[in-house]
Amino acid sequence: MKPVLRTVGLGRVLPGPVPVTLVSEVTLDFARASFSVITGPSGSGKSSLLYLLGLLDVPTAGEVFVDGTPTAAMDDAERTRMRLAAFGFVFQFHFLLPEFTVLDNVMLPMRQLGRLSAPEMRARGMALLEALDMAEQAHKRPDALSGGQRQRTAVARALANDPPVVLADEPTGSLDTRNAAAVFSVLGGLVAEGRTVIAVTHDEGLAGMAQRRIHLVDGRVVRDGMQE
Repeated sequence: MKPVLRTVGLGRVLPGPVPVTLVSEVTLDFARASFSVITGPSGSGKSSLLYLLGLLDVPTAGEVFVDGTPTAAMDDAERTRMRLAAFGFVFQFHFLLPEFTVLDNVMLPMRQLGRLSAPEMRARGMALLEALDMAEQAHKRPDALSGGQRQRTAVARALANDPPVVLADEPTGSLDTRNAAAVFSVLGGLVAEGRTVIAVTHDEGLAGMAQRRIHLVDGRVVRDGMQE
């Protein structure tokens, strides 16, 4: 079966008097309905790799294929459209807009993609919040939520456009143990629904839940294997 996401010889180097290599010669396939974690010491290129996978950064070498489509030569508009349709993003800090309600935050990616009518967007947003036990918070603003509730809102927003791939950068890094466990459960449920989840983490609890661990050192994959 064709991988939902593939990299070939992927690299990113920051130019300058002394060039800085963030990612080097990374070739990986990600199957549908799989859960992978990217681990490694601080400064090893974990987040840089994730941002390349999600088309947030442009590689200086190699290629990212999304469902078989090459992306390195895409212009900004094409990359944005692909990113909105193919990926959902969850970060350590939720980046919810404080002036918007929870529901409005969840609807933002749908507005950007422009596929649904306003009533359809609201209905989908409420369904996502309901699935994450957040429906009662729909009309509150982010500052009225707990840390765990904000992160669940961020997960709902990540799912707004029904992406096949969810990318998470330290999604439990700012949460206590109880709320981190809830986010673990949500991410595992996404895989059960058929989505591909790729997470950068230092959290051994989250890392241990994944089917596969990819370990980076100095921007290179030094270990890649399935976990029992």
